[in-house]
Amino acid sequence: MKQDNQYEVIIVGGSYAGMAAGMALGRALRKVLIIDSGNPCNIQTPHSHNFLTNDGKTPKEIAGLARQQVQMYKTVDFLNGLATAGSKTENGFEIQVKTGETFTTGKLVFATGIKDIMPGIPGFAESWGISVLHCPYCHGYEVKHQKTGILANGEIGFEQISLISNWTNDLTLYTDGKSTLTKQQTNKLINHSIKIIETEIERLEHRHGYIQNIVLKDGKKVPLKALYTRLPFMQHSTIPQSLNCELTTEGYFKIDAAQKTTVHGVYACGDNTTRMRTVANAVSMGTTTGLMINKELIEESF
Repeated sequence: MKQDNQYEVIIVGGSYAGMAAGMALGRALRKVLIIDSGNPCNIQTPHSHNFLTNDGKTPKEIAGLARQQVQMYKTVDFLNGLATAGSKTENGFEIQVKTGETFTTGKLVFATGIKDIMPGIPGFAESWGISVLHCPYCHGYEVKHQKTGILANGEIGFEQISLISNWTNDLTLYTDGKSTLTKQQTNKLINHSIKIIETEIERLEHRHGYIQNIVLKDGKKVPLKALYTRLPFMQHSTIPQSLNCELTTEGYFKIDAAQKTTVHGVYACGDNTTRMRTVANAVSMGTTTGLMINKELIEESF
């Protein structure tokens, strides 16, 4: 750690997007601090897919290699800790971590991800990212042609089940209560031999996160291999909001094409800005962020 605690760029969040931004800035000779608390949202996921050259590796393996490579750039420092507060200063921003230590910077990057809000269904959280899935592009190939469920209702349920039908024909929609599908949507699912179960879910039976059965509140057990759903979420970090960064109607940080938030000098990248939650996309956004920050720093000083 540098003694003066002053940086050109501080990156809060050291997963894929944060590391990619750090690499781009390190290669641009920028003095950077990456602060990471070590709690990624995909911590339970056994394998990552659709990331060229890294297909099938564990998220931990990819993250470990990323850190090893970013550490080669000597102007990039790392802090294992939790950023707890941030404020504007005359020349930029100040970030405080849980220990009370503070760091100053001209530019801020938030690559802090989101926190999924789990339903109170026993077995759900233990299976999240393993056999309870959010993305068929990340995991659909591994459960292709398997007995698959979608936990959703209404427009979202119809949208999700039509998407997942690309990977399997053995589909059931679990609305966990009275269906809110339109008559036209219901008929279309029936015509595609897709079952609709409105009975509420009691629990998921699983082995080490791999679903065996959905147990309904009427006592019926339904064998299942995978369950897709779209969860509500909250931002992992509230610091950007305390700095007056705006959110979209969906709850993501509002950014432009250069990854800039609505506050000058503050950037955001990765899962906290988009529904497209893939490792490859996070890396792409992080790299773009690093390039755009360096461009802005050059323009300000040249």
